[in-house]
Amino acid sequence: MPATRAVLFDLGGVLLDIDFERALQAWAPHSRLPPAQLRDDFRHHDSFHRHETGQLDNDGFFAHLRQALALECDLLVVEAGFNQILIGEIEETVQLLEVLRRQVPCYAISNTNPAHLSHIARAYPNFLPRFTRVFASHEIGHRKPHAAAFQHVLREIALPPAEVLLFDDLEANVEGARALGLQAVLVRSPRDVESALGERGLLDGCDGAPDTR
Repeated sequence: MPATRAVLFDLGGVLLDIDFERALQAWAPHSRLPPAQLRDDFRHHDSFHRHETGQLDNDGFFAHLRQALALECDLLVVEAGFNQILIGEIEETVQLLEVLRRQVPCYAISNTNPAHLSHIARAYPNFLPRFTRVFASHEIGHRKPHAAAFQHVLREIALPPAEVLLFDDLEANVEGARALGLQAVLVRSPRDVESALGERGLLDGCDGAPDTR
C-alpha cells in the first residue's frame, strides 16, 4: 500500500450528519405543492448544481427555489429551511480527524455551497479550522465525482494521487477518485474510517486515539 501523505475528507455523510428531508419538512407549511411533488421538484432542480459550482449565488438560488417549489415566504425562510439539512458533527469521526491531523495534513473536499459553508462556520466554529484547507465545490468550480475536482486539489496540495487518501460516503465519488489513482474508501460508519487509518498505520503512536467500535 502506498504511503499516505495527505487525507481528504468529504463533509456531509462523513464528518457531518445530514438529512435533506429536514429541508422539505421546513418548507412544506409554506408550499402549495403536495409533499411528494415538493420532494421531487427539489431533487431534480438544476439550480442546486449551479449553486454548488459557483454559477448561482445564494440570493439567486433561493429565489429559484422559492419559485420552483411554490414557497410563499421570504428568502430568509427559504435559506433557514435549506440549512436544516445540516444536523451536526459525527462525533466519532471528528475525533478521528482530531487525532489524524497530528500525523498528516487533512483537507476537506465537499460538494457544497456558500450558504452551507457559512452556516457550518457559525454553528460549529471549531470544525473547519481543523483542516489544512477546505476545497468547496462552489469555490473551485467543480463537483465530485468529476475528475477536474480531484485534479484541482492534487495540483494545490502538490502530491501524486497515490499518496492521497479520500473518505467519501458516495460510491460514485470513491470510484471517480480511484480512477485517477487516489486511495479512496467508501464510508458507511466511523468504523470504516478508523479501519482504513489503522490499516495504513496512521493512528500508530497516537495517544488517546478513539475506539469507534
